[in-house]
Amino acid sequence: MALKGNKLDRETFSCPICLDLLKDPVTTSCGHSYCMNCIKSHWDGEDEKRIHSCPQCRQTFKRRPVLKKNTMLAALVEELKKTGLQAAPADHCYAGPEDVACDVCTGRKLKALKSCLVCLASCCEKHLQPHHEIPVFVKHKLVEPSKKLQENTGFRHDEVMKMFHRTDQRYICYLCSVDEHKGHDTVSAAAERTERQRELEVSRLNIQQRIQDREKDVKELQQEVEAINGSADKAVEDSEKIFTELIRLIEKRRSDVKQQVRSQQETEVSRVKDLQEKLEQEITELKRKDAELEQLSHTEDHNQFLHNYPSLSPLSQSTDSSSINIRPLRDFEDVTAAVSELRDKLQDVLRDQRTNISLTDTEVHVSLSGPEPEPKTRVEFLKYSRELTLDPNTANEYLLLSEGNRKVTFMEQEQSYSSHPDRFTDWAQVLSRERLTGRCYWEVEWRGYGVVIAVTYKNINRAGSSDECAFGFNDKSWRLNCNTNSYYFYYNSVQTPVSGPRSSRVGVYLDHSAGILSFYSVSETMTLLHRVQTTFTQPLYAGLIPSAYGVTAELCKVK
Repeated sequence: MALKGNKLDRETFSCPICLDLLKDPVTTSCGHSYCMNCIKSHWDGEDEKRIHSCPQCRQTFKRRPVLKKNTMLAALVEELKKTGLQAAPADHCYAGPEDVACDVCTGRKLKALKSCLVCLASCCEKHLQPHHEIPVFVKHKLVEPSKKLQENTGFRHDEVMKMFHRTDQRYICYLCSVDEHKGHDTVSAAAERTERQRELEVSRLNIQQRIQDREKDVKELQQEVEAINGSADKAVEDSEKIFTELIRLIEKRRSDVKQQVRSQQETEVSRVKDLQEKLEQEITELKRKDAELEQLSHTEDHNQFLHNYPSLSPLSQSTDSSSINIRPLRDFEDVTAAVSELRDKLQDVLRDQRTNISLTDTEVHVSLSGPEPEPKTRVEFLKYSRELTLDPNTANEYLLLSEGNRKVTFMEQEQSYSSHPDRFTDWAQVLSRERLTGRCYWEVEWRGYGVVIAVTYKNINRAGSSDECAFGFNDKSWRLNCNTNSYYFYYNSVQTPVSGPRSSRVGVYLDHSAGILSFYSVSETMTLLHRVQTTFTQPLYAGLIPSAYGVTAELCKVK
């Protein structure tokens, strides 16, 4: 079997799919041959359509054909490899549809290795040799293979466009620059490239710097995520321990109550049974005595009756009815009432918004653009508005809360509040239920002589008349005194006069993380009265003090 490895032979024995010599050739029923892996891969892609076809003639098959190696064709291919493959270039060197083909090759073209910007041609390795050996070609500019070489030629003069027209922002040839574009702002393409290259390097430096900044931000955010996860895991672990301990204490208390009730039950039942036994003995004795008397009463002999009557034993002393103390079941009902009261108190604690365990007030602010600017207009402030309510458990006994616990009035008579550790005992003060973190804004409307508007930490002292309990006279609270004719700000007992237009409505803006606390006079416009810049170490609570009897202050519903 003698075959020449010429072009016809190679194309005849090449796979129509990979364009390489057949490997493990198989032949379909329509007579076309393929590499086994190539046709299998082709049909794998058609499995979803459930239609299998020949890639050349498009004949379809009802079922995917079972492929077997064509041994005769395989032998022919092996013979071809021995006789002609060494002299022919490898098939992977030929240009495919996506490759840049050599412009010099005839017939089946090889892949281009470089493109020449002077010759405006792409050459394979063989046809590129003159550019490496002939001096006139050595100076030509070689670049990576490109299909767009002809775009470098101007259609007007058919010359290579080596100039750049800066006004029109396009390439032109040299003849255009001295002809129709004479006197225009033109430079060589190389000069324009140099300038643009400098700009590109600056842009790259900026991009690289931004990449470093963003990578640093990502790293910091990752650390923030790890910190949040660690803090949350610890909070869950700690709260589980605390709740477990709380449940254990409740279980122990339940066991103690049960034991006490059972012990009391045993004592009372024993007492009652002892008394019951004593009464039953007395009944037996009385029945026996009654029987004797009945028998004697039926004696007909008078002498016998009178003789036996004195011999009858006297009755034992009767049990005093007053000693039979039938206790009501109120003792056990009192236990039930006490447990119910304990349950109600626990429910009140759990429902209390101040102690309610919630993450709604926990804010995690992550910003890559720095802190947001402080609001300027009332509309901007209202974006951060909070609807606050007053906590009855903190209200002094001379303060009356109304309007859904949003309004407070200074009364002349004490109010009937139950005892509570959070209550201000001497100062006529009251706190909000809601704690304040992040950005918050609220407004207070007041009537009367004057009002104190404050914010404070929760751990401010409550009992007594010392300055440690009064808003603005310690390092735990800040206050603004609003009177009909003046304003004063207090912090840690230091008084600061404040000027500004009088208004019966005052707005309060808090940026907890930024340490900003601002008071505004609110009318048709907003006027800043006083601004504090500090560092807040704990969540804050809003506070109010009506300054005299009859004065009212209300936390407004703002929209």
